[in-house]
Amino acid sequence: MGKTADVGWNIGVSRTLPYPAATVWDFLVSREGVAVWLGPGVELPREAGAEYETVNGTVGEIRSFVEGDRVRLTWRPSDWDHDSTVQVRLSGSGAKTTLRFHQEWLADAEEREEQRAYWQDVTERVVAALAERGR
Repeated sequence: MGKTADVGWNIGVSRTLPYPAATVWDFLVSREGVAVWLGPGVELPREAGAEYETVNGTVGEIRSFVEGDRVRLTWRPSDWDHDSTVQVRLSGSGAKTTLRFHQEWLADAEEREEQRAYWQDVTERVVAALAERGR
């Protein structure tokens, strides 16, 4: 990941989790899970073209939603002057699932590094929440 001609500056963060895909997906699309990765105070729309806004001012539009597999959306925090595109995707089988966050159209290398740290933190919070649910 870095800067490409097709999608500009981009970043990807992934982690293989010790849970079935359905467990991870159910958390990600729950109100609690959406608050972790997208932002608080919003139900995740399921249809392409639907818009959303979190309580902290992040706005965007759903580009695609494939139940149990991926969600792709535009993402613009309130302090940004441009949209980026985020894709959350699951893969794997059985008791292990790989969770991937990929973000495109970042402004520059600095924003890319900020978003790498953001998605790494999000991934850690997803892991912690799933562990807590499993207790």
